[in-house]
Amino acid sequence: MKLLEKLQESHVHIKDESSVYAKLEALFKGGASSLQIISDFDMTLSRYSVNNQRCPSSHGILEAGMCLSAEAKEHLHETNKKYRAIEIDPHMSPDEKIPYMLEWWGKAHSAMGNVVISKSMIKNAVATSTAMLKDGCSELFNTLHKHSVPLLVFSAGLGDVIEEVIRQKSHFHPNMKTVSNFMKFNEKDIMVGFDGLLIHSFNKNEGALVHSEYFEEISHRHNIILLGDMMGDLHMADGVQNINSILKIGYLNQNDPVALETYKDVWDIVLVEDPTVNIVNAIVSNIISNDG
Repeated sequence: MKLLEKLQESHVHIKDESSVYAKLEALFKGGASSLQIISDFDMTLSRYSVNNQRCPSSHGILEAGMCLSAEAKEHLHETNKKYRAIEIDPHMSPDEKIPYMLEWWGKAHSAMGNVVISKSMIKNAVATSTAMLKDGCSELFNTLHKHSVPLLVFSAGLGDVIEEVIRQKSHFHPNMKTVSNFMKFNEKDIMVGFDGLLIHSFNKNEGALVHSEYFEEISHRHNIILLGDMMGDLHMADGVQNINSILKIGYLNQNDPVALETYKDVWDIVLVEDPTVNIVNAIVSNIISNDG
């Protein structure tokens, strides 16, 4: 199916078609050598649900694998429920949410510090989880690798878990880099804390600037496809200088008419309840074919 036909499918929503087509034309003209992709992970590259059952986030994968008492698991569940409601509250601004996100991530990471977490446990937690990549991810990863297009996975989740999911469900190629919350391990491969800046849903702009060295290394790539599912994901490219064209594709994982209008205001293309990266693959395919 041609790209233009895919963009007319019922789950695809575009507010300003002329702007999107102009951006696509710029991406096609620039070709693969000018392209980089920046993507969120949880519920963007990974599935939101399968058979009406929610799939876990990277934090959820590890929490399910941790040896916690029933009381501790219940406390963790209620904590996540409380802060998740704040994270997606449409009536609060990002600045209002940030203190709560810091509390949430702090409590989650503290809970991890209270149990023994090893590298082998992470592998097992991923292997036994219901986490899945969106359909078409392996095709996307392989195509980007074949044509040397950088893919930055930028996540407020757990970097060690995310990379393990990609390794087990697909392949983590050399052209891929992850910016996320990574654990520190001792000589026995036991977690002893976290490395670097805490990344949560609403400070990805800070994370982008901290990793500006990465963007400098690929500074000749002025065209970007940005993928996300949260408003904070819109800032993942803040560290990129001299952008020529940036196409922002947002995944709205629940069919909410009010949220859809909000998403259409800030994302160039909104994909509603889409368990695939087929649109992204179609765009990338067109970019590469124009190189030929």
